[in-house]
Amino acid sequence: MSHTPIDPLSVAREAAESLMHRYPDPAELPPAHRWHYHQGVFLFGMLKLWEETGEDRYLEYVKAYVDALVDEQGNLELATTELDAMQAGNLLFPLHERYGEARYKKAMDYILGLLEGFHTTPEGGFWHKEKYPNQQWLDGLYMAGPFSVHYASLFGRPELYDLFVKQALLIERHTRDPQTGLLRHAFDYSKQAPWADPVTGIAPEAWGRALGWFPAALLDILDHLPPSHTGYRVLEEMFRDLMGPIVRVQDRATGLWFQVLDKGHDPSNWLETSCSALFLYSLSKGIRTHRLPVDPYITHARKAFQGIVGKTSRDPEGYLHIHDICIGTGVGDYRHYLERPRSIDDLHGVGAFILGCVEFHRTRESI
Repeated sequence: MSHTPIDPLSVAREAAESLMHRYPDPAELPPAHRWHYHQGVFLFGMLKLWEETGEDRYLEYVKAYVDALVDEQGNLELATTELDAMQAGNLLFPLHERYGEARYKKAMDYILGLLEGFHTTPEGGFWHKEKYPNQQWLDGLYMAGPFSVHYASLFGRPELYDLFVKQALLIERHTRDPQTGLLRHAFDYSKQAPWADPVTGIAPEAWGRALGWFPAALLDILDHLPPSHTGYRVLEEMFRDLMGPIVRVQDRATGLWFQVLDKGHDPSNWLETSCSALFLYSLSKGIRTHRLPVDPYITHARKAFQGIVGKTSRDPEGYLHIHDICIGTGVGDYRHYLERPRSIDDLHGVGAFILGCVEFHRTRESI
């Protein structure tokens, strides 16, 4: 695989252009005609590219996706029983601000309303999906937290601040591995899932992308949580406490991270692009927002950027492609993660790639 240009903003543009070329109708982004976090993560990356470049065509591409799925009354079809369905709600905020169409606020209200009937553990932690009773996954904080806290900041719902600080505290406490400081993929309060430890309910492995979502979620929540809130410093400390163990398991040779983070010594394990890009995002944003010291973390970020660029290639037309992206993945044992299919240009990876590159660009400009 060839290396792409070293400018992070240029390579983020290339990643976006490649998918815009392949899917001129954004409603066809896979899974087609679905309100889904796959598209949400990719298009959220596009919004960051728009913010950084000022080029409205990126915003207009996001708008075309949203307008194809949200009607004039703000109705949309989505999976009402999973936190994953909430993540694409982040696309609505800039559209509401720029265009002011009533549909965008109505759709936000509808998405937020999903929480009212959502199942929780006896401690008050949201189930990740209704079909997984009493299971909290790391992924869930990213899927529901930033959207809900952003909504709270704009529309006066301060109880949502408390709710999502609580979610972060619960899942972090129940998934932390005291030996490594990393977080495992999930926790089952009932301890009944086949993968759950019968005593603690913790999942057996620290899967890369699950942990990739978590510090990114903390930072995105902190963007909208009032600094005066009692949870603000708590989440900042949680973020800092995570990043040390994360950089300790970064592969020194490539700057990437493994599919199962703490088992890089196993030749069956493999270097995965989406989690590596999410860690680049969190390292870079942590430095830019002064939550991490520039040294030594900028060195880890530079290595991560070079690593994810090394996972790209170009086709005969010159379009960029991103390799070794794990497809959507549930909780399981070690073998389960190692045997997950690797995809090219899966939206998990392209979205994370754009987010990581844009944030690394911002950080380089700020130091």
